[in-house]
Amino acid sequence: QVQLVESGGGSVQAGGSLRLSCAASGFTYSKYCMGWFRQASGKEREGVAALDSDGSTSYADSVKGRFTISQDDAKNLYLQMNSLKPEDTATYYCAAEPCHALLWTALWPSSYTYWGQGTQVTVSS
Repeated sequence: QVQLVESGGGSVQAGGSLRLSCAASGFTYSKYCMGWFRQASGKEREGVAALDSDGSTSYADSVKGRFTISQDDAKNLYLQMNSLKPEDTATYYCAAEPCHALLWTALWPSSYTYWGQGTQVTVSS
């Protein structure tokens, strides 16, 4: 079974940086599309950044230019978050889906089957 474990969350001041990591295991296909999502208290889960099968990236408008998604050869996923704002405060989740899924859309939570447990990011002003 696919397992995703996030780490790297914490509390930082506005303007600071964090790097989130997602340790991935149990993949049975050579290519999985993966993404980062977040959910703030009282709000819906939203897409933050994603990697397509060809390595292309997608970003939410709210984080474009500040966040960078990447993946290593072991399929572990990373999210470099710079210039953090209080509005970035949320629980961040790593997600994965086989890239051949017909209805897959990069930043839609419903496109993903496998999810990590989440890691909390708090940005103070």
